[in-house]
Amino acid sequence: MRILVTGTDTNVGKTWVTCALAHALKGGGKQVIAIKPIETGCTEPPTVREDGVLLAHATGQSQPAHAILRLMEPGNVVLAGDRTDAAIDFDALLLKIERYAEDAEFLLIEGTGGLLTPVTWEWNMTDVARAVGACALVVAVDRMGVINHTLLTLSALELSGLPCLGVVLAAPGGKDRSAAASAAAIARLSGIDRVVVVPRAADPREASGPMSTVVSWLGRVAAPA
Repeated sequence: MRILVTGTDTNVGKTWVTCALAHALKGGGKQVIAIKPIETGCTEPPTVREDGVLLAHATGQSQPAHAILRLMEPGNVVLAGDRTDAAIDFDALLLKIERYAEDAEFLLIEGTGGLLTPVTWEWNMTDVARAVGACALVVAVDRMGVINHTLLTLSALELSGLPCLGVVLAAPGGKDRSAAASAAAIARLSGIDRVVVVPRAADPREASGPMSTVVSWLGRVAAPA
């Protein structure tokens, strides 16, 4: 099964959730590969500060040991590529993803930015997901505005023809009075009952409870045709 872990924005906890899901799957005896197709702001040799490296550590995989494409410039992928004349070959990127995923029971792909953040001027992460036959797990921070942001992302998934595995809401860093009702509101408004709130923890392995809920959703969603 292939799963795109996407977000409603940048810095919403995609890497943490992907690592937590990888730990949960591996704890159930599943073979997992986790990939960050593209990472920006990579000015030094790979370290544990990079998303792609964290994903590899979570699964224990030897390859890829970091993001497939590491761009030095920070920020948006397509703009970072333009600034360094590092044109991204979309088809070549897909071939590398498929090669790494060949023997994996579960392939987790952490998207870059939000769902519609461009990978090239022609393609975004919905195109990556469709090409590899992935469903999507949406990650958001449970704070003011999350209902609107999540519904917009779910609408974009529906328009793209990508099935939604569910929604993971990461607890906010501080107090937010709107947080307690967000999950129920998103489920009611979207018609998707697969919404779970994950408490904040430094170590993604501590999220075994909420991630077991996500694992239980896996048989309920079909891959895109």
